[in-house]
Amino acid sequence: MNYLKNVATLKIEPEKCIGCGLCIAVCPHGVFALADDKAYIIDLDACMECGACAFNCPVDALSVNSGTGCASGIINGLLNGSGECCCEKGNGCG
Repeated sequence: MNYLKNVATLKIEPEKCIGCGLCIAVCPHGVFALADDKAYIIDLDACMECGACAFNCPVDALSVNSGTGCASGIINGLLNGSGECCCEKGNGCG
């Protein structure tokens, strides 16, 4: 599932990454991959800014403004009954 293009706040500092793979394990949308003992972003537009990767990174190599992006929009849409969604039509939303 891809969300709005080029708006995710996810950032990675490769020099800090120790290649543990926790970001890959916790990311619900396969945003990361591992190569040469470093994680890297393979699909930024799939990031829903939930913050799981940054929260679980033991060396703070990841940052994301969780609570401001698609995850927040989906949750707020469900809570207020508007059914709003932030992904592009045809990618899992109405």
